[in-house]
Amino acid sequence: MGKYDPLRDYLRRQKTDELELSFVEMERKIGYMLPKSASLPQWWASTADPATTQIQRRAWGDAGFDALLIAGADRVRFNRVKAPHPAH
Repeated sequence: MGKYDPLRDYLRRQKTDELELSFVEMERKIGYMLPKSASLPQWWASTADPATTQIQRRAWGDAGFDALLIAGADRVRFNRVKAPHPAH
């Protein structure tokens, strides 16, 4: 199981097309503290490449979401973009 799989699984279960999670909420789901780099927008920037090596991006991409850091709030907005990528 990958470090961010619990976040991916949580997002897959969501019925809404948009939701916000705080860093604390995500840390509770994954069981780890997010790295300091999570406070940077580029850590959350989505990629069109489904084979990305950024495991955190793959987690929400596989669930069919993009992520956007809400500046200064330690929160992230997830927006559904399409059907999830096939499981790896």
